Amino acid sequence: MTSTKWPLRQPAHVAILLATYNGERFLGEQLDTLARQQGVSLDVFASDDGSSDRTPAILEEAGAAWQGGGFQILHGPGKGFAENFRSLILNPGVSADYYAFCDQDDLWDADKLAAAVAWLEALPEGKAGVYCSRTRIVDLQGRPVGLSPLFTRPPGFRNAIVQSIAGANTMVLNRAAWSLLARSCRENSFVSHDWWTYLIVTGAGGTVHYCAQPRIGYRQHPGNLVGSNNGLDARLSRYKFLLEGRFSGWMERNLAGLRRCERLLTQDALRVLADMERIHRGALPARVAGLVRSGAYRQSKAANMGLYLACLLGKL
Repeated sequence: MTSTKWPLRQPAHVAILLATYNGERFLGEQLDTLARQQGVSLDVFASDDGSSDRTPAILEEAGAAWQGGGFQILHGPGKGFAENFRSLILNPGVSADYYAFCDQDDLWDADKLAAAVAWLEALPEGKAGVYCSRTRIVDLQGRPVGLSPLFTRPPGFRNAIVQSIAGANTMVLNRAAWSLLARSCRENSFVSHDWWTYLIVTGAGGTVHYCAQPRIGYRQHPGNLVGSNNGLDARLSRYKFLLEGRFSGWMERNLAGLRRCERLLTQDALRVLADMERIHRGALPARVAGLVRSGAYRQSKAANMGLYLACLLGKL
């Protein structure tokens, strides 16, 4: 009697897009959590943006000891974090089944990538998909101090047009979503890679899954560019951001980028985009009518109140 030996399922192949700059204090811990990822095969693409500390040496040491995949160290463009990540997106040598953005100072749970891949694998073939999640906020010593807001409204382009709901450090993209993102980045730069990913994938008819369970420790630094996004101080800061007009500048740049990539967008997304563009040009009644007609929404009642207040004041 002979037995049939079925081929073993190969681990999912994930490309890690790691952007570094003077990250020697916490980079080793982050790399350790990458090495402990379960059920996946990792290729690390580390783009250093001109560090003057031991970051390059730490990357070299990690690369020499790396097992289970490749480890490439690249030179970033030296133009800040957004362009550093964009250089990784546009790098033709980055190829995998799935793609995950990575900051230099976070702490990943061992099942972070496996959970994302499990959801993405269930999508129909060729469907662009992005998995993202809530985050666990940790202090400089890695101790949990809170959670990012729990969003309950469904992700979609009408939300993405006015709000970024998840950090790129939680995002994992399938190949179809990565292809969309790369095509868009050949035409356009962005304010931040997380918001732009959310915009272009949903605008092109892809799907985004927001998981309520955090599987990443997001390290909170004094003076972080993006903070914990929770609590009264954070809400007041967001209102100030809206009313001072800085949000309007980000919106204007996003809308212009979407227009440059209009051939990638669905007809429904193009209608929403046109409504939001009219808000920038119109008088008060037209602005409010355009916002209502667009169906754009933020994730909480308070945030929506702020959105409409900014619209009334001409700050969108």
